[in-house]
Amino acid sequence: MTAEGFLEGRRLQLARGVLLQCIMGGYPPARFYGSDDGDLALVAEPTQVHRLPWSDEPRALAICDADELSGESSPLSTRGQLKKVIARYAARGLAPVVATELEFFVFAPNPDPTQAFHPPVGLDGRREDGQSAFSVSSNNGLRPFFSEVYKCMAALGLPRDTFMHEMGVSQFEINLLHGDPLLLADQTFLFKHLLKEVALKHDLTVVCMAKPLAHTPGSSMHIHQSVVEIGSGRNVFSDASGEATAMFRHFIGGQQAAMAEFTALFAPNVNSYQRLCHPYASPNNACWSHDNRAAGLRIPASSPVARRVENRLPGADANPYLVLAASLAAGLHGIEQELEPSEAIQGEFVVPDNLALPCTLHAALERLKRSHLARELFGPEFIEGYIASKTMELTSFFDEITPWERRVLAAQA
Repeated sequence: MTAEGFLEGRRLQLARGVLLQCIMGGYPPARFYGSDDGDLALVAEPTQVHRLPWSDEPRALAICDADELSGESSPLSTRGQLKKVIARYAARGLAPVVATELEFFVFAPNPDPTQAFHPPVGLDGRREDGQSAFSVSSNNGLRPFFSEVYKCMAALGLPRDTFMHEMGVSQFEINLLHGDPLLLADQTFLFKHLLKEVALKHDLTVVCMAKPLAHTPGSSMHIHQSVVEIGSGRNVFSDASGEATAMFRHFIGGQQAAMAEFTALFAPNVNSYQRLCHPYASPNNACWSHDNRAAGLRIPASSPVARRVENRLPGADANPYLVLAASLAAGLHGIEQELEPSEAIQGEFVVPDNLALPCTLHAALERLKRSHLARELFGPEFIEGYIASKTMELTSFFDEITPWERRVLAAQA
C-alpha cells in the first residue's frame, strides 16, 4: 500500500484462504478456510516496520499479524500461533528464550531449473570446489555481497552473533543472538528476505532449500531453547547448585513425545527429506544427547546458566514462526504433563524404533493426521488446513516424472 495510506492507519484486508496458499500458488478447497473465504485484517507490528536499505527507491516492509475482523488472532496465522504458545508459558510465570542458526547456499544465477546449481565465480575468477569449509578466507570471493548483507542487517536492526562458511560448497551459516521467540522469528524471516533481495543486486541466487545439492550437506535451521522465570530471569533448566532440573527433563520429554507427530511442521517440503536421508549433522530421530550432533535433540556444552536444548530437526526451508511454535509447544507439553525423556545416548548408536521419525513427506503428513496433540495445541482448523495445503504440494510433485526415473528405469525390461 502507499506510505500515505499506511500512515493514515488505513486497514489492509486479505482473503483468509491466502494463509493456506500452497507453494505452487493454488489453494485447498474453501471448506478449510471458511466457505465464504472472508477477509482478515493485516495489523502491522509497530516495532517491525522497516525501511528496506537495499531498495533504490524508498520502500518499507511491515511485519503484520493476521487477525479476524472481529479482532482475535486468526487460527491460520503461524505468527499468531507462536504468540499463543508464548502466552501459555507466561501464564505459568515462564518465558522461553531461543536462538536460530540458519544455513543457506549462495549460487550463480540458475535460469534453467532442470540444471544443477553451481557456486558463483569469485573475485579470483574461480568457482569454489568445496574445500573452503570453516576457512577464514572462504567468502572473500563474495566479499561485496556479504559486505552489503552486513550493512543491511545493521540498518534493519538485526544483530548477528557469528557468520561462517559451512560444510557445503558455497554454503554459509549465521547464528542470531538469543532472545524472545517472536522477535527471533521476525528476525529470521527478515534475514531470509534480505539475503534473497541483496543477492539479486549482486547477480547471485541465495537458496534456502533443505537440500539443493546432491552429495553435499543440507541446510538446517537449528533452534536453541531455554526457559527462564519471569522477573528473576533465572534459567529453570538449572538449579542453584548448577545441576539439571526436573523441568529440564520434562521439556526434553515433551520434545521427544511430539517430534514424530510434528515432523511435517519442521520438515514441510518434499526436498526436506533429502536432507534427513543423510543422518550425520541432520539427524532424523528424537534421541537426546549431551553434545552429540547425531542426536535430534542435542544439549550443547555450556555453563548451567546457559543450559539449553537444541532441536536439530528443522531445515532452512521451514517457517520460523511455525517451527518455534511447534518446538516450544512440545516442550511446554512435557513440562505440564511431567513427561520423562528416554535415556541419553552417547557415541555411535542405533536409533530405537520408538524414537525414529518419518522419512518422507507422505509419512510425516500421515503422522500429523493422526495426531490428537497437534489438534489440541494448534486447533483443528490450522492442522487440517496445513495438511490440505501440503497434500496438494505432494500431489503436484508426484505429477512429474524425474530425470532419475527416465535415466535409470526407462531401459528396464
